[in-house]
Amino acid sequence: TNVTGTLNVLQACRDASIGQLVHTSTSEVYGTARTVPIREDHPLQGQSPYSASKIGADHLVESFSRSFEVPAVIVRPFNTYGPRQSARAIIPTVISQALTGDTLRLGSLEPTRDFNFVGDTVSGFLDVAASGVTNAEVFNIGTGTEISIGEMVERVGQILGKQLQVEHDPQRMRPPASEVERLIADSSKARERCGWEPRVTFDEGLQRTISWIAEHQGA
Repeated sequence: TNVTGTLNVLQACRDASIGQLVHTSTSEVYGTARTVPIREDHPLQGQSPYSASKIGADHLVESFSRSFEVPAVIVRPFNTYGPRQSARAIIPTVISQALTGDTLRLGSLEPTRDFNFVGDTVSGFLDVAASGVTNAEVFNIGTGTEISIGEMVERVGQILGKQLQVEHDPQRMRPPASEVERLIADSSKARERCGWEPRVTFDEGLQRTISWIAEHQGA
């Protein structure tokens, strides 16, 4: 879907002579960070089939820009979270379990992520689009703050006033070579070129997300 769907969109954009395509990439294309913070020129690593498909989609956008002058810009958001996120994602998983008990069943707690509140991700897309870039340049959208899964669990517990315990669940572990151990964004390009800034702190974003999930449990 990522590869063929992107190809279909690009062909439609070419046929319709659109003014600008804003393509959604993902920080997963970088794989485990080789250098931090991760800039847009960091090597791309297909550590999972998902990341490989997104790398393919990104390169298709680049190729249509170069070959057919399809005007495009690539937005590469780091780990977005917030209200309405799929329950399969790590933060809703932790919050949902923490709201119903004191013991969580999780995989690895060591990987780190750059968690970006959904409102900041949205403003990032809008600011990058408004910049008028059309040559398939890439812009990272992330806070530049690195938080481990274990630390995130602790912060959820602090907000809920609970001492959360974690039980290791082997079924939640990724294959070792596919686990992205570390992600942290260098978003200076988006800041300098597009005027984007993250505005929601992680604790504030967690509080909003916890409140939303608590209100919609069982809905």
